[in-house]
Amino acid sequence: MHINKRYIVDEHGKPKEVVLLLKDFRKIEELLGLDLDDKTIDQLRKAKKDRQRGKKDAYLDLDSI
Repeated sequence: MHINKRYIVDEHGKPKEVVLLLKDFRKIEELLGLDLDDKTIDQLRKAKKDRQRGKKDAYLDLDSI
């Protein structure tokens, strides 16, 4: 994935800010899950606990979907 970016540097040439295109920011946001609401995050945490506990009855069979 290519991200278009522009650096803003300080007087010593060190980057202090990065400007991203909105579409690239959205890609990053989605990849990191930052676009998820609290309800979805809670559901994902519960599903993770179910997986870790081996709770197979918490899952749907793919054929039933």
